[in-house]
Amino acid sequence: MTELRDTRKIRIISRTAVFVIALVMAIYGLTGCAKSKKDNGKIKIVCSIFPEYDWIREIIKGNEDNFDVTMLMANGADLHNFQPTADDIMRISDADIFIYVGGESDKWVADALKEAKNKNMIVMNLMDVLGDRLREEELVEGMEGEEEEEDEEEEEGPEYDEHVWLSVKNAEIFVKAIEERIASLDKNETRVKKYKENADNYIAKLDELDKKYEAAVEGALFDTVVFGDRFPFRYLVDDYNLNYYAAFIGCSAETEASFKTVTFLAEKVDKLGIDSVMVIETSDQKIAKTIIDNTKTKDQKILVLDSMQAVTAKEANSGKNYYDIMEDNLNILVDALN
Repeated sequence: MTELRDTRKIRIISRTAVFVIALVMAIYGLTGCAKSKKDNGKIKIVCSIFPEYDWIREIIKGNEDNFDVTMLMANGADLHNFQPTADDIMRISDADIFIYVGGESDKWVADALKEAKNKNMIVMNLMDVLGDRLREEELVEGMEGEEEEEDEEEEEGPEYDEHVWLSVKNAEIFVKAIEERIASLDKNETRVKKYKENADNYIAKLDELDKKYEAAVEGALFDTVVFGDRFPFRYLVDDYNLNYYAAFIGCSAETEASFKTVTFLAEKVDKLGIDSVMVIETSDQKIAKTIIDNTKTKDQKILVLDSMQAVTAKEANSGKNYYDIMEDNLNILVDALN
């Protein structure tokens, strides 16, 4: 447990050091080129992660030429390890709209916004938008780090689960909120109507997908999944009243599970009679394989759910999108529950 705390402290210190360097560079860049910067008249939107970027694309469809949209984690950087560069801070500084998740991993945002040139910037924190649908990080039975997390919670108060995009129901809320903020900056009534039309159509599509999830879970053989990995799908399982067991919480920096955790999860697989162990897309699958090796039959399959934490701008611009990923996740979930 001390090792987990030390890992987090090192990560925080590293982030702080990189941010200070980036901030100094950003301030230098802003003072050095502010006068020569030419406004192209476009609405500038900066967002942190891929799902936000894709929702924006859906809303502005047909009017893309009026926007300059930047995804900060364009190289597939994980939200939990992201370090803003000087260029990132400069982009945020003169953005018209800045959208970010708002959790523990986004502590750097407060300092970045202090340097904003655009004092009228619309800042959108997804976790704030979510309101009473926000969920605390949860330590379920058998999960690594339980004692450490309980101690930290007593000292610092609860931490909320950052992975708010992994819920189709949440996505509907976010799309509507983003559309309203974009519309508030555009005086062209035709374009504003188009934003709303696009958002309404996309929300209807998401709603249909939500209903497919509900039907699939209702007709499933099992109601529990086992993850040999960190677990960022709290919002997804809560939406459909599913149970889960996992090696780590969604934001854990751990990569090795104890023998106690592995055997606990293997015993759950045996007891429940399920034929799969699940992981996220960035997993090396070692823990899942070890869990399977410790079951009675040793023949379970490994299934991958995509948490969208490693999608690059290149992949996004080549056709990868939020809806298709969540639809694929539904198909994987159906396999896991039957």
